[in-house]
Amino acid sequence: MRAPAVAGRFYPADPRKLEAVVQGLLEEGRRAVAALRGALPTAPPVALVAPHAGYDYSGPVAGSAWALVTPARDAVRRVVLLGPSHHVAFRGLALPERDAFDTPLGGHVVDADGVLAMKGSPVTGAYDDAHRSEHCLEVQLPFLRVALGPLPIVPIVTGEASPTEIADALYWVWTPGTLVVVSSDLSHYLSYREAAAADRRTADAIERLDGAAVGPHDACGSTAIRGLLEAARRRGLTARCVDLRSSGDTSGARDRVVGYGAFGLWAAPS
Repeated sequence: MRAPAVAGRFYPADPRKLEAVVQGLLEEGRRAVAALRGALPTAPPVALVAPHAGYDYSGPVAGSAWALVTPARDAVRRVVLLGPSHHVAFRGLALPERDAFDTPLGGHVVDADGVLAMKGSPVTGAYDDAHRSEHCLEVQLPFLRVALGPLPIVPIVTGEASPTEIADALYWVWTPGTLVVVSSDLSHYLSYREAAAADRRTADAIERLDGAAVGPHDACGSTAIRGLLEAARRRGLTARCVDLRSSGDTSGARDRVVGYGAFGLWAAPS
């Protein structure tokens, strides 16, 4: 069992408080999504991009992303999580050497079939050091737990990898009933006005599925985003931004902010 690394810092460690916080953020997100509902596909998305800072900062925007899939509670059977390594540098995609990830709300089993499928990719392997202190996937788990329940997960920390390598790896695991979630913040430490402009450009690029226009200065999870967008192009998906804010909107200070975006990716109607 992988123990939480940032409980009590990025989000509450007390289970009752944490569940109440996440429920509130999801409800806020549902209201934001409802305001756009006429402009969004009616089916739930098959992939998300959600931010991963402390909940006081990015939680409202993450709530908008996860609110998109709450209607799919009975349709999603497992979740593939991808996010960037903040602590160790490596080549490829890192799977954990653990059977489950614990949270204050309960554990999520690592999906053995998904891990086995991912190992069909030559750039994917077990590397526990990439997961041990990493927060980007962990902060998504309470949202997953409250929005969709205790589903099995395939947690992947991305190192150096090309969009083609990531899209090829996702081919093995992105089957019906699988939700793919990329965890990424957007711009870092710009002024409020500069960040708003930069993040709007990034959001437009994501909506165009233009991964080449999303670089490391645009999103800390640019590697995972670019891989997701390559896979989305292959699958004929469409992407929409449903929330775009910064820490200047959620925490007050506006001199140096971090940008956050919530995105859904949808399959074409059958």
